[in-house]
Amino acid sequence: MANYEDVKQRLRGSIAPIITPFNDSGSIDFGTLKDLIDWHIESGSHGISVTGTTGEPSSLTTEERVQVMEAACKAVNGRVPFVPGSGSTNHEETIYLTKKAQEIGADAALVIVPYYNKPSQHALYKHFKKVADSVDIPIIVYNIPGRTAVNMEVKTLARLNEDCPNIIGVKESNKDFEHVNRVLLNCGRDFLLYSGIELLCYPMLAIGGAGYISATANVAPKEVAELYDVWAKGDVKRAQDLHFDLMPLNDVLFKETNPAPLKAALGMMGKINPAMRMPMALPEQPLQDEIRDCIKKYVELPAGVAK
Repeated sequence: MANYEDVKQRLRGSIAPIITPFNDSGSIDFGTLKDLIDWHIESGSHGISVTGTTGEPSSLTTEERVQVMEAACKAVNGRVPFVPGSGSTNHEETIYLTKKAQEIGADAALVIVPYYNKPSQHALYKHFKKVADSVDIPIIVYNIPGRTAVNMEVKTLARLNEDCPNIIGVKESNKDFEHVNRVLLNCGRDFLLYSGIELLCYPMLAIGGAGYISATANVAPKEVAELYDVWAKGDVKRAQDLHFDLMPLNDVLFKETNPAPLKAALGMMGKINPAMRMPMALPEQPLQDEIRDCIKKYVELPAGVAK
């Protein structure tokens, strides 16, 4: 049986969920993807994730998801842990992508609760058990009921943790803070708990969380990583300050469905061509103006962008 203790020690902090950059034609901009990953690592992000919610996986073909995972893994080049999203609403596709994550050398795979079809708790157990049994790579369950329309209950997660040694943690994009407390109570305090809710990144650290996978890191990777670093050093006051300093940015980046505001912001910063694939679209001008007014308080915008 594989020992996952080493990877569990390394998978801590700010694991940045990178957007998928597109060209005007709609093709994937792999050069910009590499540049973004380099920028994140230089800025202090503790890990890199792609093809999660922020990476628009439902707008990618299965082949494109593999291509993004491969390109990102090559760009990371072992400098920090790499955790691609490999989940889907399709069971066999999830197994295929998770196996691909293992083949390319990912440190773990982030597997979302299947969306749209609203499986029962028993069905969720069977799905994740078979995915976990199909690979040796560590699995981080991704619970995001606001997107999937079903919540993985604590008892289901605890059962999977007991029966599947390679299910080592969960990303909880769950605003129910009582729920996330009970995750650690029932799965054990060495179970890796990550926040996927920006305003709960700091509170989850306080109860023993391993870190967070926060979309806001795309705009402010240094500050989001620093929040974990200062907490780990015991500087509670600085962690609290960062938590509240980032709140206006967190708020504006989620005024519409992620990653539309995020891509608009990165376009203003000159980091990407802010293109999205339909049916997603960039925010209309009033929100773009609000985003620009907010982010210029955090980053220096190119001449002509900041008004």
